[in-house]
This record gives sequence, C-alpha cells and structure tokens, in this order.
Amino acid sequence: MAETLTVRPDADKAERYQTLIPQAEALLAGETDLIAGLANLAAMLKMSFDWLWAGFYLVKNDQLVLGPFQGPLACTRIAHGKGVCGSAWAQAKTLVVPDVDAFPGHIACSSASRSEIVVPLIDTSGTVTGVLDIDSEQLYAFDSVDAEYLEKLAALIAPLFD
Repeated sequence: MAETLTVRPDADKAERYQTLIPQAEALLAGETDLIAGLANLAAMLKMSFDWLWAGFYLVKNDQLVLGPFQGPLACTRIAHGKGVCGSAWAQAKTLVVPDVDAFPGHIACSSASRSEIVVPLIDTSGTVTGVLDIDSEQLYAFDSVDAEYLEKLAALIAPLFD
C-alpha cells in the first residue's frame, strides 16, 4: 500500500494525472473495501489538484448518497436526474460543467463552487453504482483532459463494487 503521494507541483495537468494513476493503482491493489478505496482516492485527488471538493456519491435506494470526500460540507442525498451528479448518473456519462450557474437545475451544495465535473462509477456488469464529483472555485476548471483521466481513475474502482 502506498503511504505517500508524489506529485510535482510544477507539472501540467496531464502529467499530474499520469503520475497519479499508477499511484492509485498501487493504492488499490488488493484492496477489497469500497469505502477505504474511495476515501484514499478522494484524498489523492484533493492533494494532487487542490480543488474545492473531490468525492463520491453512491447509489442507494434510488438516490445518490454522500460517500467519502475531501472539502467543505456537502449535500447528503441527490435524486436521480437532479443536478449535475444526478444527471451524470441518469445519462451514465461524464458531464463537464464549465459554469455551474449556467447548468439548469444545478444543486448548489457550496456557494463557492463555480465549475464541476462528474464521472459515473460503473461496475463490472455495466451498472452505474455512484459518481465521482469534483468542484472547483474557478470557472472553466475542467476539460477533456480531466474527463479522460478521471474516467481512467473511476475504472479502477469498478472491482471494489463486486
């Protein structure tokens, strides 16, 4: 198990992800507990990028329920199809929102959030079991580079749902 995280502060976004992914793989190697894995991944993401919020919501009884996260207090439950998280769950696709104020039905869990990316967590049977949610205090903080690498990180989690 990894005990330290190595990320160069001067590295560009793609380089940070390229450094983070093998460390996440090592951290999750042999891990069987979903919550432990999600908690450490949330910490890794927050430490690597210093976003406002990085964490997970898990599907429970037809709603998303707050899971492990790093950042300010968050919404506890989100309905299917509601807000960015519920929409990513319903559509089973990554949503990049450059300006949350322009997203119809955005749920403002934190007034400091300005942009957001949400990646569905899909188990090995193809079912959406939760979402990875990341918020930034900056507009236009996320792009296709984030989507590509965060989807790779989300794929590492799939075996923990089995």
